[in-house]
Amino acid sequence: MNKYWIWFPGDFEIHEGMLQNFTREERGMRWPAYWYIDDCYKNIKFEKTYDLAEPTTFTVHTHQQGYITINDIKYHVNEPITLDAGKQSIVIYIFSPDELPTIYIEGDVIYSDPSWVADNYVIQRPVGYSKLFTELSDNPAKIPYHHQTIQLVSMTNINNGLLVDFGKEINAALIFKNLTAPITVCYGESKAEALDTKMCYYQQSNITDQSKIAKRAFRYLFIPNYSANSINVVADCIYLPMQNKSSFNSDDEFLNNIWQASIRTFKLCSEVFYIDGIKRDRWIWGGDAYQDNYINQYSFFNEDVDKRTIIALRGHDEVLQHINTIVDYSLLWVISIYNHYEMTADTDFLQMIMPRMEKMMQYLLNQTNDLGFIYGRQGDWIFVDWSEMDKDGTVAAEQMFLIQALKAIITAKKALNQDTSNYENRFNTLKENTVKYFWDNEQGAFIDSYESGKHHVTRHANILAILFNIVDDDKKQQILHNVLLNDQIIQLTTPYFKFFEQDALCQLGQLKTVYDTIKDYWGSMIKKGATTIWEEYDPSVTGKQQFAMYGDPFGKSLCHAWGSSPVYLLGRYFMGLQPTSAGYSTFEVAPHLTMFEHLDCTLPIKGGSVHFRVHDGQVDITTDRPGGTVVTGKEKILLQPNQAVTITNEN
Repeated sequence: MNKYWIWFPGDFEIHEGMLQNFTREERGMRWPAYWYIDDCYKNIKFEKTYDLAEPTTFTVHTHQQGYITINDIKYHVNEPITLDAGKQSIVIYIFSPDELPTIYIEGDVIYSDPSWVADNYVIQRPVGYSKLFTELSDNPAKIPYHHQTIQLVSMTNINNGLLVDFGKEINAALIFKNLTAPITVCYGESKAEALDTKMCYYQQSNITDQSKIAKRAFRYLFIPNYSANSINVVADCIYLPMQNKSSFNSDDEFLNNIWQASIRTFKLCSEVFYIDGIKRDRWIWGGDAYQDNYINQYSFFNEDVDKRTIIALRGHDEVLQHINTIVDYSLLWVISIYNHYEMTADTDFLQMIMPRMEKMMQYLLNQTNDLGFIYGRQGDWIFVDWSEMDKDGTVAAEQMFLIQALKAIITAKKALNQDTSNYENRFNTLKENTVKYFWDNEQGAFIDSYESGKHHVTRHANILAILFNIVDDDKKQQILHNVLLNDQIIQLTTPYFKFFEQDALCQLGQLKTVYDTIKDYWGSMIKKGATTIWEEYDPSVTGKQQFAMYGDPFGKSLCHAWGSSPVYLLGRYFMGLQPTSAGYSTFEVAPHLTMFEHLDCTLPIKGGSVHFRVHDGQVDITTDRPGGTVVTGKEKILLQPNQAVTITNEN
């Protein structure tokens, strides 16, 4: 029998998400997220009725306050209770003004598992639980982090102080020993940041051996006014274990380094939740989380961090504001549920999240015009990307996101055997009107806005039209040549939309272009010494200026989850692995690996893995679960468990 600490469904994620969004620190100030944030419900009752065949004893454990009623008779929590045979209606009342109300029921017959119901006095639903908290000794208020000691790599006297290099970006607390006097520590993701004692993001003064030092992101430390040439310090890396189920080792060592930097970046930004970056925001952002789902699918395949992030982003049922105040992030949140279902086939999660999905969809549709186009209202942020864009009136990219969000909720509701006719009608109308109003025949591309009269073309809407299959093959080819391969169209500078762009290029068969971009764009960061992937990158910017963003000399995050897309691109398009039905009950492998003479790669799928080996001009493909098909040219070959399929390594 599986026992869990249980709570009102979603409340653990909502409460911990609130705490996560309060962790930002900048130059000695705490900085909460600037959007509406829910907290858990504070007054919960847990209910279940048993028909006991014989007497039994159980104990309800809790760290909060409360009591129990059994057939309307009151009992204490945290004390053994013995019941006679017969019908026993148990209601457990738990409340706390500050903490998440949780219980753990210890007993042979009566125990806490997913069959209990939680009630906040308005809504009654099956309880929430997590594999992180299965023992009585666990406490849902204390995340079971692990610790790893990281040693420094080098120390250098410079600028009347000591520069310490840990060799790579880490997220850790510092432990000093044998200090003879209090010191000041300046942190830096870059050497330039650590040496800037006025503008570095993190700085702590009066540090002694006994000082409590917070977990922070850094590679370098600088101790100013310190004449000794060494110091006794280690980094206590604090993390939540998550198994990387992928591997990538090729004859291209440079590409191997890009893969490893992408994996490191993703893991550092993925613990209880997907966060944007480990230095600056530390917040849960919808756009970052959307892309993290894809990267996770081809690396760690951790379903739990995916679900926790989806729930934390959304909050409770009622929608009071767009996710992170951004309209497109609310749309991406809806789409992410569809992506999670395609990855996992988890209908239990789909059932749990559906009321919140539907209310979010209604909130979005309430701000559409007569043509079905979504628009921004006062207080809304139409983001799309950090690029110059015509946002006068309704914006093409937002309509593309809405089309895919409608497709997502249609797919999700069909999986639960629910009616979708209203959403299907809206989907068809919006798709037709988007092409009618935003497609420019003269330019052979989508324009940002038809209302402004500027007929301005950027990459964004055109990329999304490919990704979400909104146009026919003829228009896709026009977009390819008129936009994606057109250097006159403003280039993207964020790995965020580079992700979408490379995905679209792969769908259009431009794998050589994407392969070169991975090595040139992402690889350029590696050549500059990056050990993780940056939030934004322009190869033409050098020196201290390359670390600036948002008007801040060190505002740019140098470990940003949305930069990890090479993992997804290589797995999805070069290995050619994708599910063809939910949860990989059927899946396809269509490899394009001619750029490799030698390769050994393993990618996870639901309930198993797929292994690729390139050698001697051929590709060996094996899997440990049924449902696979190898596609090569027009030929389809059944991929049986533990039986290799060997094909020629050619286009």
